[in-house]
Amino acid sequence: MQRSPRKRVRAPYERRVTFYSFLAAVPGIIVSGILIWLQSWSTESKLALSFLEIFVWWVLTLALHEQVVRPIQTLANVVAALREEDYSFRARGAATDDALGELSMEVNALADLLADQRVRAIEATALLRRVVEAIDAPLFAFDPDAVLKLVNPAGERLLQQPSVRLIGRTAAEVGLAECLAAANESLVSLPVNSPNSRWLVGQSKFREKGVPHTLIVLSDVSRALRGEERKAWQRLIRVLGHELNNSLAPIKSIAGSLGARLSQMDLNPEERHDFERGLEIIEARSAALNRFLQAYRQLAQMPPPMAKKVALLPIVERVAFLETRLPVKITRGPDVTLMVDPDQIEQMLINLVRNAVEAVLEPATGDDLLLESEGCQRAATSPVTINWTVEDQNVILTIDDDGPGLMNPSNAFVPFYTTKPEGSGIGLALSRQIAEAHKGSIELSNRDGSRGCQVRLTLPLAG
Repeated sequence: MQRSPRKRVRAPYERRVTFYSFLAAVPGIIVSGILIWLQSWSTESKLALSFLEIFVWWVLTLALHEQVVRPIQTLANVVAALREEDYSFRARGAATDDALGELSMEVNALADLLADQRVRAIEATALLRRVVEAIDAPLFAFDPDAVLKLVNPAGERLLQQPSVRLIGRTAAEVGLAECLAAANESLVSLPVNSPNSRWLVGQSKFREKGVPHTLIVLSDVSRALRGEERKAWQRLIRVLGHELNNSLAPIKSIAGSLGARLSQMDLNPEERHDFERGLEIIEARSAALNRFLQAYRQLAQMPPPMAKKVALLPIVERVAFLETRLPVKITRGPDVTLMVDPDQIEQMLINLVRNAVEAVLEPATGDDLLLESEGCQRAATSPVTINWTVEDQNVILTIDDDGPGLMNPSNAFVPFYTTKPEGSGIGLALSRQIAEAHKGSIELSNRDGSRGCQVRLTLPLAG
């Protein structure tokens, strides 16, 4: 049976220093002891000198041990403190005239360097944290298990939850699974914010303590896309308006001229009536089509807002007073001042309140009749309610109605789209254009747990 080699036990460094110190002095002690005992002194003197020699030998050994071991222990303590990221300790005896002093100087220089790097790292981390907090774009970091590890204030506002409730949850739980799975520079919709919002996903990889993480930055491109869409509609409206106006003017003029010449023509009463009726229809439809085009030109010719400081309450009271078909209830919020164009804001609120009232007055559908048969009688005079609050330097104004709600919210702001028989399809598109011109926004949604629709208008407060 082969025996494993014995592991050599090595004495600690301090004992070896002491042993070699004693060993180095042994020859001198032996020689001096022989010389002492060869002298003709008394035995007591010889013993006293021998004991004195041994005592001095012992003191010198301890002093040598202290001089060799103590600085190394100090350096070991300094290095241990550096390992624990405590940079307040320094080695003593740093000098350039001996090897140990040079070692102490190098250790102290290393401590100074690490302390400076730590200060720089703390400052860089604080700066990075400030930058992340100041970034207006939502920012998220996920680990390999899709667990959220970092979120900035913009991300908290997007998800409408504080970071303490978001950190540690998965991407699916916070509603960002689609963003995590999307390719870089792709567009996604986030239902947590708005069904009509579009976000550009920016993805990058980084490592923290060797573990790969995914950084996601979201950019709201909804307004930019709507701006491009609006420009396309404006160009289309201008071209159609120009071409149709060039045709409508002569058509109306010719119809009027033919009507004036009918009295000079020899026609029987029935033929005369048919001609007059036909020309009247041509002239009326030409005029109606011209009014139709003029209405749509508002989308292409909206002037920039002339902003000034105005109070919100008087505008809301005027809008509610102008609506006479149904009572409009105002739930008064805090007194706020806006930096807006009062004429445009008032026109926008008139459009929104008119839509809400018309939704309440809309004839009952089959579902409504079924509700009425079950005892849920629809109140034909249900009021439209306006109220507002202040959140994060913005005023949030909501308009609630008890109408049938929205069947297709995604098309609500599309120009020319309308569900009303007499609607033009520009009211909501024009309202959103006014809101965005004032750096605000409009959102439409069905009310939770009740009938009707809610319009949520956000406008910045006056600075």
